[in-house]
Amino acid sequence: MMKPILTSLALISMTGAGMAEVVTASPDHFTLKLEAETELAPNEVWARLIVPSEWWQSDHTYSGDAKNLSLDVQAGGLWREDWDGGSVWHGTVIQAHENKSLILSAPFGPLQGLAVTSVWTITLTPHEAGGTKITFDHVTNGTDASGLDQMAPAVDFVKGAALASLARPRDE
Repeated sequence: MMKPILTSLALISMTGAGMAEVVTASPDHFTLKLEAETELAPNEVWARLIVPSEWWQSDHTYSGDAKNLSLDVQAGGLWREDWDGGSVWHGTVIQAHENKSLILSAPFGPLQGLAVTSVWTITLTPHEAGGTKITFDHVTNGTDASGLDQMAPAVDFVKGAALASLARPRDE
């Protein structure tokens, strides 16, 4: 079972040149925007991005081990988690543009039980001074009964931890 997600209303702030924000939140909708800069070139970030077992947090998996995650990077491909005795569909690739962007239909974790739609857009932009700006845009829609305004901070927290891990320097 997925470990509890922190539900603090405090927004996280990543170290270095990064930010996380709940842009909008209401009972039937939320929009998140998270950004971080890394020394890694876009192709290096992409190589890391498409292997979520290398950067997703084990605490935010059903099996308790990020090594059980896989991603088939093509339209219709799955982000899934498989372990002895279980499996979970986390999302489906809508669009993959190598070294530039990945768009997923991805109602991760507790969002799945709310029957909502979630689109997660990951954009890699070369930075003028070298490296890459990584942007996570996440939009979720449901009904007023979904209580998405209460879920937004927790999803923001999880995505912020994932972004910080994805953007980590080469030697960490």
